[in-house]
Amino acid sequence: MTDRPLIASGRASLRGTVLRAQSGFFWVRTEVGILECTLRGRLKKERQSSDIAVIGDQVEVTQVSPTHGAIEAVTPRNSKLARRAVGSKGIWKEDVIVANVDQVMLVMACAQPDFSPRMLDRYLVLSEASELDAVVIANKLDLVGDQRARALFDVYARIGYPVIYTSTRTGAGIAELQARLAGRISVVTGKSGVGKSSLLNVVQPGLGLATGDVSALLSKGRHTTTVAELIQLDLAGGGYVADTPGIRELGLWRFPLDDLAWCYREFRPYLDECRFAGCSHIHEPDCAVQAALAEGAIDAARYQSYVRLRQNPSD
Repeated sequence: MTDRPLIASGRASLRGTVLRAQSGFFWVRTEVGILECTLRGRLKKERQSSDIAVIGDQVEVTQVSPTHGAIEAVTPRNSKLARRAVGSKGIWKEDVIVANVDQVMLVMACAQPDFSPRMLDRYLVLSEASELDAVVIANKLDLVGDQRARALFDVYARIGYPVIYTSTRTGAGIAELQARLAGRISVVTGKSGVGKSSLLNVVQPGLGLATGDVSALLSKGRHTTTVAELIQLDLAGGGYVADTPGIRELGLWRFPLDDLAWCYREFRPYLDECRFAGCSHIHEPDCAVQAALAEGAIDAARYQSYVRLRQNPSD
């Protein structure tokens, strides 16, 4: 990143990257160090259907003291991972999790909490729609063993997603995960309790990320990460990871349902072979996707995941 000062309104303006965002305050890495910043009033007054600034955003900052600054502008995003959230007065808005990311690391537990294929499929739809590379992390391998873990996740490997099997207790998969993270900006996400923070603590000892136990009663993780943060990694080739608050519900932001089938990558070879244009791949005759399903070329569980999401996108 080139951080040459710009001259704006008689003050030096710096370019930087948002590393942390919390309650209207933003910590921005610039050429003069990390500045604690707020948004200029004119930015907050603009009508927004999305977050004004999030971690990963490239911003222009005016330094107002040795340690503080004001964000003047946000550079258009090259990429983003976002979900749907309820805004004021019940109006849906876009909740951007991280901007300008290179890849999404989708952490799923093999057990404790139980693996949720439906949740993983929703994450993958978001990744495909955002044209982001997705890597599946099958964590807590030690709880179920290699054979059971591969039975759970092999369908994703067969359709081309990298799957890394990890355990913070045994160290399995940690070197492979480090190699995937090096030199990239990655978002690490998944539902609460799957072990995101524990994995990052093993990837880079000393990060000191908060970790917590999973509630045995509800089998739902406690939210241990409460602030989204972009963390610089001390790996060969560098890299950043975004550690994000656990996500219990994932909504598809303004998602056109006609594009949903494309986001199931194993459907793509058949999408142009259906008899009817605009085929939903659910009830129409001469549907190439349904034919591929009947022949075993498409996994039945993945197809049912598609049908449920197509019929109930907000469920």
